[in-house]
Amino acid sequence: MVRQVDSGAGPSGLCIGAVVPRTGRLAKLGDPLSFVLDRLAPRLSQPARGSRRRPVRLAWRDSLSDPEAARRAVSELVHRERVQLVVTMAGTKVLPAVADACEEAGVACVTTTFPWQAFVHGRGGDPRRPFTWTYHFAWGLDDIAAVFAEMWEQLGTQHTVGCLWNDDLQGRLLRHAEHGFVPVAAGRGHRLVDPGGYQEPARDFTPSLDSFREQGADIVTSAATAEDLALFHRQARERGARPRLITCSRWLAYPRGSTLAELDRAGVATLVYWSPRHPYRSSLDGTTAARLAEEYEQRTGNRWLQPLGLAHALLEVAAHALATADDPHDRRSVADAVGRTRLSTTAGLLDWTSGPTPNVALVPLAGGQWKTGGHHGHELAVVANSRCPDVPVEADLTPAY
Repeated sequence: MVRQVDSGAGPSGLCIGAVVPRTGRLAKLGDPLSFVLDRLAPRLSQPARGSRRRPVRLAWRDSLSDPEAARRAVSELVHRERVQLVVTMAGTKVLPAVADACEEAGVACVTTTFPWQAFVHGRGGDPRRPFTWTYHFAWGLDDIAAVFAEMWEQLGTQHTVGCLWNDDLQGRLLRHAEHGFVPVAAGRGHRLVDPGGYQEPARDFTPSLDSFREQGADIVTSAATAEDLALFHRQARERGARPRLITCSRWLAYPRGSTLAELDRAGVATLVYWSPRHPYRSSLDGTTAARLAEEYEQRTGNRWLQPLGLAHALLEVAAHALATADDPHDRRSVADAVGRTRLSTTAGLLDWTSGPTPNVALVPLAGGQWKTGGHHGHELAVVANSRCPDVPVEADLTPAY
């Protein structure tokens, strides 16, 4: 599927390209970026008074939720649309495929919603030899561990924690001895029980449940899909197992009504990287996080999603790079502009000049829990904020018992 969002610039003008999962298993994850592209197209068509910003055309291609299709999408954007920069988000295999294709094509790329260790080490990167064209903003696996440990510690200082991690890239990085989740969690005094990875989609969590019971794990931490986590919870109930708390870093950022209702009883907590309550504004037009979420719900009929703020920030960074590049028509100049960006966005302050590793800017994390109530039936409330004090705590953490 091909679509161009015409924002007024001619074909020889500046163009930002986006690779968006519009079809396939990641299709729902493409909604925030599609909304932002439509919202910002007219705003980028005319430069602000007193600004260096030039008219920009937006164009996107469907990744089909497939890495090879995503690579083809990059090729089309580079060769047919002649983009100066590519943006994308979502997909543990699709996002790296887009970034690698941009690195090979020699075009600047900005990505998000992926732990930075996966962006770097999952692509065979080496901080001593940074990527030339690709840049990322997100959080780290170490940040996830710190936020989860903060929530565990609301139930006591030290715990035995069962690790429900897959056998793919995500699980391998989480258990990495140096730059993963393990050293931070263990360094805070928690004992981790890792029975080994499982294949997705999961069919039977009996080995993990047996291991957790034998080792006395009272908390479970996971990076499972919502469906696999629901299966784990059902099988745990059938075997009489009941963790006091489950922390999950993955798909619970994207609410699913029936799954949330089931996991509500399990005391599941997750990450909060953006919400309408975050005190951030767009660098393009001053839109607040609250207003952005409100517009999304009004126009789509769906509830706001955490990736919405990051999707908007992607386009803010792209527009900023074109406005500050020495020569916005030169792709090398645009990539250099991203690398020196320090910009307040709807995702907060993004600073590539002081990231944890080259080509990376950090997004702060809070801890949250889905609570029954509100006009959506379930609402995500902040329950731990030591690493993101800009966002106030809204509710107490509720364990399963």
